[in-house]
Amino acid sequence: MNQSSIGRSLPRNDAPAKVTGRALYPGDIGRPGMLHMATLFAGRPHARIVGLDTAAAGAAAGVVAVLTAADVPVNEYGLQIKDQPVLVGPVSGKAGADVVRFVGDQVALVIAETEAQARAALRLIRVEWEDLPLVLAPEQAMQPGATQLHPHCADNIAYSYRIRKGDLNAGFGAADVVVEGVYRTPVQEHAYLQPEAGVAYIDEAGRITVEVAGQWTHADRKAIAHALDLPVEQVRVIYPAIGGAFGGREDMSVQITLALAAWRLAQRGVRRPVKTVWSREESIIGHGKRHAMTIHTRWGARRDGRLTAAEVRVVADGGAYMYTSDKVLGNTTLTCTGPYEIPHVAVDACAVYTNNVPGAAFRGFGGPQGHFAAESQMDRLAEALGMDPVELRLRNVLTDEKLLTTGTPIPGGVGLTETIIAAATAAGWTQDVAGHWQRPQTEWNADDADQTDGYDQTDNHNNHDHQRHQRSIASSIRRGIGFAAGFKNVGFSFGYQENSYARVELRGESEIEEATVYIAGADVGQGHHTVMAQAAAEALGIPFERVRMVTSDTARMGDAGSASASRLTYMAGNAVRGAAEAALARWRNEDRPATAEHVFLAPKTTRLDHDGQGLPNFAYGYVAQACQVAVDMDTGEVHVERFISADDVGKALNPQQVTGQIEGAVVQALGYALMEDWRTRDGQVLTNRLSTYLIPTVLDIPARLDPVIVEVPDPNGPWGARGMAEMPYLPAAAAVCAAVYDATRVRFTEFPLTSERVWRGLHEPTG
Repeated sequence: MNQSSIGRSLPRNDAPAKVTGRALYPGDIGRPGMLHMATLFAGRPHARIVGLDTAAAGAAAGVVAVLTAADVPVNEYGLQIKDQPVLVGPVSGKAGADVVRFVGDQVALVIAETEAQARAALRLIRVEWEDLPLVLAPEQAMQPGATQLHPHCADNIAYSYRIRKGDLNAGFGAADVVVEGVYRTPVQEHAYLQPEAGVAYIDEAGRITVEVAGQWTHADRKAIAHALDLPVEQVRVIYPAIGGAFGGREDMSVQITLALAAWRLAQRGVRRPVKTVWSREESIIGHGKRHAMTIHTRWGARRDGRLTAAEVRVVADGGAYMYTSDKVLGNTTLTCTGPYEIPHVAVDACAVYTNNVPGAAFRGFGGPQGHFAAESQMDRLAEALGMDPVELRLRNVLTDEKLLTTGTPIPGGVGLTETIIAAATAAGWTQDVAGHWQRPQTEWNADDADQTDGYDQTDNHNNHDHQRHQRSIASSIRRGIGFAAGFKNVGFSFGYQENSYARVELRGESEIEEATVYIAGADVGQGHHTVMAQAAAEALGIPFERVRMVTSDTARMGDAGSASASRLTYMAGNAVRGAAEAALARWRNEDRPATAEHVFLAPKTTRLDHDGQGLPNFAYGYVAQACQVAVDMDTGEVHVERFISADDVGKALNPQQVTGQIEGAVVQALGYALMEDWRTRDGQVLTNRLSTYLIPTVLDIPARLDPVIVEVPDPNGPWGARGMAEMPYLPAAAAVCAAVYDATRVRFTEFPLTSERVWRGLHEPTG
C-alpha cells in the first residue's frame, strides 16, 4: 500500500535548484541579443508634465528606442479599476494622463544595448513640470474643497463600506463599561528578496512573452493585453522562480512596460529580447505598500464580560491609485471588531486617495490593522472589568452558531476556541477549580535589584563594580506578556465567484509511472508547487516522486487564480484533486495516457447590502498568539523573548511548510510592530533603501518561537485544509503592545515600537 503523501513533511521540490543556484529568478535570465530597459520615475508626488524632450536620450550611445505615453495604445491599468497610466504624459482624450500623482509614477522608458547605457540616457530626458498642490493627509483629502486627485472621484474617497447591526444606542445603554481608543497603524514595505525584474520577447508562436515575478499569471496577461489593445491569446506570461511577494506583486510593476518595449521594437523590425531590473530604491518607491490607517473606536461590555456594542470609524490612506484598496478595506471592515460576537455594531470605513505611495495588498490584507484596534480594545475592556484577557476572549469568541457583524454565521468549522486555548495553555495560562482562566505569574516584573545572575560576590573592587552594573541592568528591565487572537477570510470574497483550474496527465500501462500536473498558481516561496504535488500523489495513490509539475505559464494551462488571500492551497488543492481523480478514472478504464482537467468552484459569497449584511466569505482561518517581551526602561528597547502562535490550519498537508509559514509570518509581523519605520516628507520617500528602512535580521528573531498547529477541518477544503499563510501575522502587533503594557503600564496606540517611541512614551508626559 502506498504511504499517504498528505500530512507528511515532504521535501520542497524546488529546493535542489534553489540551493545549487540552478533556479533562475527573473533578474538571472539572459537571452541572446538581449537589450536592456531603464525606467524614468517621476520623482515628484504631484505635478503636470507640460514638456517632455527625449531627443538627446534617443541619440545617446547604445540607445535603440525611447518610449513615452504616446506609445501606449490604451494608457491605463489597475487590478480593481483602471485609474493609473502605464506611462504618464499627454494622451489625446484622456483627462489627467499627464499628471503624476506619486513619486513612483513612470514617465518614460529607455531601451539600449546595455543597462549602463540605458540608465545614462535617462539623465538626458528633459521634463518640464508644473507642480500641483499636495494632498498627503487622508482626513484632509476627504474634506470639502480639497484638491481633487482623480477626475472620477470628487471627494477623493476611493471606496467605502458601512455595517449596521442591531441598535447601537441600545448596545451602549446595556454596557457597564465603555472604552474608547484611536489607533494608528503604519505603512510597511514588502522588502522581498528580489526587486522587480523581467524579460520580454516574441516567442515561436508570435506571442508577446513576459517572464516575470508576479502573483497571478492570467491577470498579468489580461492587463498587458488591455494596455497594448491586443487579444489575450497574443500575450503569454511565464513565472520563473520568484523571490518573495507578500502581496506586493499583485499589482503591475514591469509587466506592461516590458511587453510594450518588446512589442514596439518588433513593430520597428527589431526582434530582440528586452530585460529590466529595478534597483532597490526604485522598487521601494515603485510598488505599493501596506495601508496606513487611523481607526477610531468605542466598545461596550457588561460586567460579566459580554460585549454589547462596537462603534468603529476607519480611514485608510489609499495613496495615489486604487490598487486593491477596496478589497483591503473590506477586510478591515470585518476584522476591526475582532473575532467576536457583538450584537450591536456600527462600522464606517473609507479608503482615500492621496499623493502618497499607493496602499496595496500586503500579507494579512487589512486584517493586521483591524486586529490591532480590536485586540487593543479587548485588553482595555479586560482591565476595566478586572477580567483575565483570555477569559474575556473566550466568553465572546465566534463559533459555528454565532453571527458575524454581517449578520451571518461563519461557514465551515470554526477553530477559534481551540486556537485560543492552545496558545494560552502553551504560554502558561491555567484554569482554576471554577474553570476561570488565569494568566501566568509575572514574577519577571519583580524587583531584580538583589539578583546578580550568579556572579561570585567578593570584596574585590572590580567585582563590586561589575555587580553594580549587573544590578543596574536588571533593575532597568521589565518583562511582560500579551495575548491576542484573530481571524481572516480565505479566498476572494464579496460576491466574486472563486474558481481554480488544474489539469493532470497520467502515463503508464500496468501502473501509473508518471503524473504531470499543470497548474498556474504562483510559488512565491511558500512551497505551493510541492503541496500540489502532494495533493496529486494522494489523490492518485502513487509515490510523491512520480509527480511532475508544469507551472505558471498562461500558454499551457488555465487560470488558477492569485497567490493571495491564503487561497491557493484551498482552491488549487481542490482543483488538482478533482483533475487527478477524473484522470485516474479514465486511466482505470484503459484510456491511456489519461488526461483530465477540473475547475473547482468555491461556495458562493455575496456583496454586502446597504447595512453591510450578507455572506462575504466562504472560508476563514484562525489564530491566537502570546508574546513575552523584555523592555529596557532606560533606553526604550523592546526585545521579544518568546512568541507563541497557535494556528488552525484545518489539516496540515505539509507540517514543515506550515511551521515555516508561521515562523516567517511572525518575524515579518514583528518587524512591522517594532522596527519598520517608513518615513516621508512632502510626498518624498526618505526611507528608500534598506540602510534607512530597517527590517528584521536573524538577530531579531525571538529566542523561542513556538508554532502550535491546530487542526479543525474545513468541510470544503482539500482533505480538510484551510488557508493559513496570513493568519500568523494578524494579531502580532497587538500581542506585542499588550506585552509592553504589561511590562511598563504604558499603553501604545501606534507603532512601530522603536526605542525612541517607547522611551518617549515612558519618560515624556502625555497631554
